[in-house]
Amino acid sequence: MKQLLIVIALLLAAPMGAVAAAQPATQDDFVPAGSLPPAETLPAAPMVIAAYGFVWVAVLAYVGFLWRRLQKVEQELRDLERRVAER
Repeated sequence: MKQLLIVIALLLAAPMGAVAAAQPATQDDFVPAGSLPPAETLPAAPMVIAAYGFVWVAVLAYVGFLWRRLQKVEQELRDLERRVAER
């Protein structure tokens, strides 16, 4: 039983060591973003605009889909009311 617990502990500890070894060395000092070279900066505005645009297009497409579906259901309801009234 003791050997089994040791084997389980080693199996659980092995991935932790691999993760720690795979992490890059940390930097000791804080480097403000203003002092980074231009190649390492990434402008956020185009990405934010694209994300908002995508969300708005998706919302409008969903609302359009719901509107078309609602029109179809209303048409089916009118047809059903007409058929019931004919009886």
